[in-house]
Amino acid sequence: MVVRPRLLIVVLLALSASGCISERNHELLAVNPTAVPASSVAARHDIFVATTRQKAQDRTVVFDRERSDQLAFAKVGVTVPRNHEIGKIERAKDGNAGNPATDFTATDLTIYKSGDAFTTAVADEGQRVLVFVHGYNTGFDDGIYRATQLAHDTKYPGTTVLFSWASGAKTRDYVYDKDSSTAARDDLEATLVMLARSRRIKSIDIIAHSMGNWLAMEVLRQLAIGGNRDLGGKLGYVVLASPDIDVDIFKKQMIRYGKPDLPFVVILSDDDRALRFSSLIAGKKARVGDEASAGELAALGVTVVDLSAIQSGDRLNHAKFADNPVLVQLLGERLRLPESLEPTPQQANERVNELAGGLGQAAEIIITTPLKILTLGAVR
Repeated sequence: MVVRPRLLIVVLLALSASGCISERNHELLAVNPTAVPASSVAARHDIFVATTRQKAQDRTVVFDRERSDQLAFAKVGVTVPRNHEIGKIERAKDGNAGNPATDFTATDLTIYKSGDAFTTAVADEGQRVLVFVHGYNTGFDDGIYRATQLAHDTKYPGTTVLFSWASGAKTRDYVYDKDSSTAARDDLEATLVMLARSRRIKSIDIIAHSMGNWLAMEVLRQLAIGGNRDLGGKLGYVVLASPDIDVDIFKKQMIRYGKPDLPFVVILSDDDRALRFSSLIAGKKARVGDEASAGELAALGVTVVDLSAIQSGDRLNHAKFADNPVLVQLLGERLRLPESLEPTPQQANERVNELAGGLGQAAEIIITTPLKILTLGAVR
């Protein structure tokens, strides 16, 4: 891909104006943690980590932007403040570690010496695992806090694992990030296979966001080629949120993967400004997350959820799946159901309206499956 310097400068300036430039400190662990009463904390979550990042020289950062040729494994304890609002990540300013009474705060770190020790620790927590794959321009701390917010707000009934690939966490690092995500394909595959081989782990769900979808889809394609497309029967839900993937490439990936047997969801929105910039960099080629045809994608066997009419807490409209209170609660309710159970259209519509009405929000969600198109909710 050749990007004209003038075009790249325009894109970077636009992203900067949108508040997407990330030049902040990525401290995760505080040097001098703030002590607060237990009553100030809503919950504590253990986020397990498999990462292709190098260990940072700054111990408060833990893992940095550089790539490692070896997977590292860890667990980070994170508290959620009592004042937390669904869909938000309350963060301390300037990227510093937070105050547990007001911010998401990493409280402790465990490093595992081997994949076996990591898998055993994950399995000790329960039979179900959610693997979250973050997107472009994401520091290690950003990924930890987003994984925590998802686990907390969805009330996920299992253990959360963050797969953290070596994003540069800077807007100008788009190409570096794309290469880093590609370089992590075998590592994500190895992580999923390792978890699936545990007799105590019965189900593995995957949620990917933005560029993390490129990585997730490449790995699913690899698994299919290797004859293990469903992780030995343990693959559960697959949720691809705002996929930063060329539409033509995604179609090829899905054809090679084959029509899914279990829920396989693509979440898109035609007002996703971040993906418009990505499309511009890629020679104006459409991305799955903002310009794809729902009907064409559904024909591949996936369920398409169009959030174009939904509000976002993100100025780029790039993280609606996690930052809109209605959507994150609906996602959680779906994840808590067995894959074989499906609410009726009437039940789903009533629930959307109930959640939207309680929050005073407009909510219209268009769901396209291989068999039907369903509109949930109502614009108020």
